[in-house]
Amino acid sequence: MFGYIGPNSQHHYQTSTRALTYPQKIQETLQISVAKSSIGIARRCKMDHCLITTNEPLDHAPMPKPGARNGLNLKWLEVFQACARSGSLREAADETGLAISTASHHLRCLEDHLGIELFNHARRPMALTPKGQAFLRNIDVALLAIRKATSEAASADLGGTKHLRLGSIEDLDSDVMPELAVYLSGRLPESSFLYHTDTSSEIIAMLRDRKLDLGVTVAPPERLRDLEDHPVLRDPFVMVLPESTDAALSEIVAGKKNLPFLQFSSDLIIARQIEAQLRRLGVSLPHKFECASNQTLMAMVAAGTGWTITTPLLFARAKRFHARLAMHPFPGKRFSRRLSLVYTPDCAQSVISLVDQRLRRSLHELVITPMVVQAPWLDGQFTLID
Repeated sequence: MFGYIGPNSQHHYQTSTRALTYPQKIQETLQISVAKSSIGIARRCKMDHCLITTNEPLDHAPMPKPGARNGLNLKWLEVFQACARSGSLREAADETGLAISTASHHLRCLEDHLGIELFNHARRPMALTPKGQAFLRNIDVALLAIRKATSEAASADLGGTKHLRLGSIEDLDSDVMPELAVYLSGRLPESSFLYHTDTSSEIIAMLRDRKLDLGVTVAPPERLRDLEDHPVLRDPFVMVLPESTDAALSEIVAGKKNLPFLQFSSDLIIARQIEAQLRRLGVSLPHKFECASNQTLMAMVAAGTGWTITTPLLFARAKRFHARLAMHPFPGKRFSRRLSLVYTPDCAQSVISLVDQRLRRSLHELVITPMVVQAPWLDGQFTLID
């Protein structure tokens, strides 16, 4: 409905808060905006006339709830999502960069705006109410769309990228990641850059907590339902023995030789993958020595204290020991691990493509080609994944 009221009109309009009769001298400008899904009201009154637009008669328009006049605040939703995920107001405040009192205020404003209790505030950790659970399902989708749109808009030409947080397993620390870091700093000169090295499990956890944007990890056996990934490298498992060993590989794997098996720490993904393959082969080896460091394992094998199962990527890092080591294909059915570029769903596609392309080039030039030259039998096994 659209109406114009001139200075000589005698029409009478009633709103829920005041009546206006013309002619009348109004000394101030009044603006009222009500955010309702089916009712929109805007009134602008001046000295001599008034313009009114509405979807229904003003005397039928419901009053907004306290706190609803300004609409939903994006920060309220971010605090709600963080608190729902962690169950802790303190952790939500840390994640959103707010004081606890401010985070609490945002949460209460959201509940007042909606007119419902989203959390059972009497429980610790904080638990969502049924209405809060329903609200979270929709907010997760909405915030993801907002973050992705914001990220894509800011980095459409890459020059707009302001922050980049990249994580990697230490397997690539020797040459690939330093080269990648130098390259990215040149391509993204206006971006602040954070690089973090950790285990695959920790990097995936940091991605889920939005503490990283991308990470290069060993692909875990379970699906990454809340993250996305691009497979990058197929890294086959190989046997590494002291250079002087001449026993048959099958006898060593079967434990028939007096050469202990030196293995990765059991909490690592690579250790679980190796253990699963040995179980499939019906092989059970005593755990004499466990270590989280590939370099330490290579040093132990080079000293003649045992043998191990590793990969060409890891073997390539132990250049100082190569003269005293012998790398062989794993006997029997071959198996491999996969390295992936894992990223959050809201990470800009332009940034993902930039990192993915350079990572592949560096892996091919700095690792794959030299290793295939050294061990031609790796050709076609140790390779990039299209």
